[in-house]
Amino acid sequence: MGFLLSLLKFAKFGPILKSALFMVVSIGAYALLFGWQFAVGFVLLIVVHELGHYVAARRLGLAAGLPMLIPFVGAWTQLRDQPLTVAQEAQVAFAGPFVGTLVTAAVLGLALDQHSGLLMALAYAGFFINLFNLIPLVPFDGGHIVAILSPKVWFAGVPILLAAFFYVRSPMLVIILLLVAPTIAHNPRYYEVPVDARIRYGCYYIFLLTFLCVMTYQTHAQVEALRGP
Repeated sequence: MGFLLSLLKFAKFGPILKSALFMVVSIGAYALLFGWQFAVGFVLLIVVHELGHYVAARRLGLAAGLPMLIPFVGAWTQLRDQPLTVAQEAQVAFAGPFVGTLVTAAVLGLALDQHSGLLMALAYAGFFINLFNLIPLVPFDGGHIVAILSPKVWFAGVPILLAAFFYVRSPMLVIILLLVAPTIAHNPRYYEVPVDARIRYGCYYIFLLTFLCVMTYQTHAQVEALRGP
């Protein structure tokens, strides 16, 4: 009986331990290239982004798994319950880059206050991660957000993803492009939302996209300036 109780306790904390293990592995992998300090900060920024999705989903009453990370591939928060409407989908998707941007802005503030090159590099990475996730194409957050406007907006994400490939040069982007197969929910009422909700999330998306474009450019310039000639 004691052994069974121990198994039950372990099963309860299993998802937490699994998520933590992937975090540690990710930190180790990134540390090999960028050093452990940057690796810790980088992984934490990714986790904060994913926790935004997690908290938003739970507030809507949707079952969600803890964030999972795979080094150099990405991170995700699995929804065990699918959103009932495209408005819920947009809300969960928007929460990640929104929370991630807020925390990154705080890192930028610290970088400027402390004159820290490390924190400035992390701020640039944080802004870039959240900006990249706003590509208007599923499976990116941007694709789930703009779905509230129309799934047809996804077609605009294809050339953006191709342009991102030439900038980042990651083979994962090619894999994503080949596997992208946007589908419309079988329930025809899934996309029936009030016009004000479409306008609101459309404005949210455009504002956050614009802000992240500006901040990514500015922090990149700061990082290059710190590197010197």
